[in-house]
Amino acid sequence: MSTAIGRLELPNPIMTASGCAASGRELARFFDVSKAGAIVTKSVLLRPHAGRPTPRMAETPSGLLNAIGLQGPGVDVFLQRDLPWLLSRGARAVVSIAGGGDEEYAELAIRLSEAPGVGAIEINLSVPNVASRGGRDFACDARAAAAVVNAVRSRARYDVPVLAKLSPDVTDIVAVAHACADAGADGLTMINTPRGMAIDTTTLRPVPAGGPGGLSGPAVRPIAVDCVFRVHEALPELPIVGVGGVTSGLDALELVLAGARAVQVGTAIFADPSAPLRILRELEEALDGHGIDRLSDAVGLAHRPPGTVGVMRLGESRRRVDFDDRH
Repeated sequence: MSTAIGRLELPNPIMTASGCAASGRELARFFDVSKAGAIVTKSVLLRPHAGRPTPRMAETPSGLLNAIGLQGPGVDVFLQRDLPWLLSRGARAVVSIAGGGDEEYAELAIRLSEAPGVGAIEINLSVPNVASRGGRDFACDARAAAAVVNAVRSRARYDVPVLAKLSPDVTDIVAVAHACADAGADGLTMINTPRGMAIDTTTLRPVPAGGPGGLSGPAVRPIAVDCVFRVHEALPELPIVGVGGVTSGLDALELVLAGARAVQVGTAIFADPSAPLRILRELEEALDGHGIDRLSDAVGLAHRPPGTVGVMRLGESRRRVDFDDRH
């Protein structure tokens, strides 16, 4: 079940998703956080930020809208309080970062690279570019996304992998993926939450209070699978971390088959805080049920033409059987 994203080696592919468990402290009451492949922190900013007005979350059919607004205490508190706690538990830390411009991202990369124990940096690109007209998200502009990735990759320590987290709210996610790869991204995280909105028909007001938010949960999983599949097809050597609506081991397997080397679990944690380890067990059982002995053998398996590879179970033995269309 081991996997690797660049230089980041993980004992298993199940990670938490950014924003769903702060820096892991909340989850420690439910399971040993060192048992997860990695803990991905809530996005860290240079300075403290209060976030958006409440209420910030609203349930939708098969999903959840959130408009938190990147609330957080800033990088100084993270480095002094949150990161040391996470490392003291033996967890692998992937730190999500966000900023209003290239230099803010670059400064965060420098600060985090100087801190021991940061396994990887994940760039949250679904943040408004304050320098652009209308504050368009970095993730929605291939050039802007590439500029941020270049700024982070050129400042981060060489042995700290840099992952670009992409948004599905674009015309061509493959083009954005290419731009990020060319700018030096060691891998991609896909997908961030697509934009959505709900209106309370009792109060006649938008929910969450801030208006539009990010949609997560099972409703977005087919979008995530499609994006991972297309990008893996275009860039098969670039590591992908799949995320979006994973609630079971079979959901995780879907993203792996599409091309993901690791899978993040997010919204499912709100209903089941121990979901990461449960999903890990279910994924391992699903692979075993198909006679697949190694996770790496399943990565991108859905890209193989129909009728070229099959897996059979004979009694208690397992074997892979190659066959052609005549069989």
